[in-house]
Amino acid sequence: MRKSLIIPLFAALLAYAYFDIKDESISAPNSWSTGVGNTIQQAFVNELSDIQVQGKGVVVRILPDDLEGSRHQKFILKLSGGPSLLVAHNIDLSRRLEGLAKGDVVEFNGEYEWNSQGGVLHWTHDDPDNRHVGGWLKYKGMEYH
Repeated sequence: MRKSLIIPLFAALLAYAYFDIKDESISAPNSWSTGVGNTIQQAFVNELSDIQVQGKGVVVRILPDDLEGSRHQKFILKLSGGPSLLVAHNIDLSRRLEGLAKGDVVEFNGEYEWNSQGGVLHWTHDDPDNRHVGGWLKYKGMEYH
């Protein structure tokens, strides 16, 4: 039992060290994010991907846009009691979250992809071909999809 607790704890510590999160005064909403019987916590610990999740987190870092291929607005959310989550929001298919700043709360619904730093959330928009479940982001009373 002790080993089963050490591995997820070590992985979470590595994720925080990787993102160099220094402002511990920012507290995340009390949400690990759930979706279709799964949580980001379960997906992270079990290294699962392609899972639709929903929840909310606090912005801890704004990253430069990814302009290669489809353009993505990128930022990192801190989830309460869990790993950090990189959000890659397609701004060719959805509007940018204007004015996004460190400390802001963002709600999300999208697809989780595991990585050792905490994971990536994408598909936070509607699929124009209707082949994938649509996602969204909610920020300051506005829904982006």
